[in-house]
Amino acid sequence: MDMVIEPAGRVQGEVEVPGDKSISHRAVMFGALADGVTHVRGFLPGADCLSTIDCFRKMGVAIERLSETELRVTGAGLHGLQEPDDLLDVGNSGTTARLMLGILAGQPFHCTVTGDASIRRRPMGRVTNPLREMGTKIDGREDGRLAPLSVRGGNLRGINYDSPVGSAQVKSAILLAGLFADGSTGVKEPEPSRDHTERMLRAFGVPVFEADGYTSVRGGAKLTATEIEVPGDISSAAFLLVAAAILPGSDLLIRNVGINPTRTGILDVLREMGAQIELLNERVSGDEPIADLRVRAGALRGVTVRGAMIPRLIDEIPVLAVAATQAAGVTEIRDAKELKVKESNRIATTAAELRKFGAQVEELEDGLRIIGGMKLRGGAIVETHHDHRIAMAMAVAALVADGPATIRDWESVDVSFPGFAQLVQNIR
Repeated sequence: MDMVIEPAGRVQGEVEVPGDKSISHRAVMFGALADGVTHVRGFLPGADCLSTIDCFRKMGVAIERLSETELRVTGAGLHGLQEPDDLLDVGNSGTTARLMLGILAGQPFHCTVTGDASIRRRPMGRVTNPLREMGTKIDGREDGRLAPLSVRGGNLRGINYDSPVGSAQVKSAILLAGLFADGSTGVKEPEPSRDHTERMLRAFGVPVFEADGYTSVRGGAKLTATEIEVPGDISSAAFLLVAAAILPGSDLLIRNVGINPTRTGILDVLREMGAQIELLNERVSGDEPIADLRVRAGALRGVTVRGAMIPRLIDEIPVLAVAATQAAGVTEIRDAKELKVKESNRIATTAAELRKFGAQVEELEDGLRIIGGMKLRGGAIVETHHDHRIAMAMAVAALVADGPATIRDWESVDVSFPGFAQLVQNIR
C-alpha cells in the first residue's frame, strides 16, 4: 500500500503514542514465566508484539486480549512451558527472536525459531554463541548464525560474558538464560544498553546484581506475577518530536512517554541542536520513569553524535537524520555500525531515501554525514525497504518538503505505530 504525505505548516495539540515496544515484548515473556496472573495495560498491538504473543501461546501460555491494549497473561512458571508442535515464527521481530532464544535455552525440549526474510538475514550468532557456551544445543544456517534455528535447551551453566557489542537484546537473552542456569550469569558491555529487562525482572521479584561493570542474575529465581503499565514508546514519540522541532510555529504535547535514561538520547541531541523540549508531570510506574513531553520548534544547528550516545538513540537515528537536514551546518553520526543489521541497513537506506528529497547525505562506514539548512523537495517516491522506522522518518521529511511525497509499502509502519498517518493528520 502506498501512502501520500502532504507538507504541513506546523504541528500542534496533545497526543499519545502507542505503548513501548521493548516493554510490551518483555511484559508478555516475563508474565509467561511468572507464577500467577499478570495484567498488562498500554500494550502495543503492533505486528512485532503480536508475534511474541503467538509464540508463547504455542508453548502453552494462556494470553487473553481483554482489549486492544490490555492483556491477561496466566503464567506457566519458570519450568512450565510446553514443547510447541509448530514452528515459532517471530515475523519481523528481532526482539522476539533473540530474547526468546534466551528463554528457550533453558527448556528441556526441541523447537525451531524462524521469521520473515529480514529476520533470516539478521545476525543471531551474537546470541547463539554465548548460549552455546552455557550448554544450549543450537543449529541453523551458517553454523547457527542465521535463522531458522533449531534449539534444544536445558542443563545450563552460568557464565560471565564480555559482550563485544552494547546490545540490550544480547544482554537480555543471556540474563534470561541465566534464570535457568546453575550459579550466577553475568554480562559486561562496552557501552551501557537499554535496561528494560533489569527493571522488569525486579518488578517481577527477581534480584538483579550490578557490580564491576557486570549485570548478573542467579539461576532458579522465581518470577511473581504483577501489574504492568506500559508507557508510550519514546522511539515512536521521536518522529513527532522531530516534526515539531523542524516545522516553524509548532507546539506539541506528547503525553505519557517513557523516559528511561538508557533511551533518552534523542531528547539530549535534539536539545543540543536547539529544539525546545520540556519534561512535565514526571513520575515512575513499574520502575520505569514517565513524563509528558512538550516540544516547540527552534533554530537547529548541526552536531556530532558518537560514542556512548549511540546506544541511547540507535532506533531514532533515521529520524534524527531528517532533523539534521533542517539544521544549520553539518551533522555527523558515527560509531553506528549496528544500524547495518536492523530491519534494513539503516545507514544505506536512510541516506538513499533522503537523497530523493534533495538532501545532501554522505554514507559513512559507521554512520552518516549530513549537510543541513536545505529545503527538501516534494515529489519523492520513497521505498521503505519493509522497515517501519524508515517509513516514518521519510513521512516526517515529507512534512517539511515543498510538495507531497509517496511512500511505498506503508503497511510496514504497523510493526510499531499503527495509526501513525492518521495521528499526523490530526495534529496539523
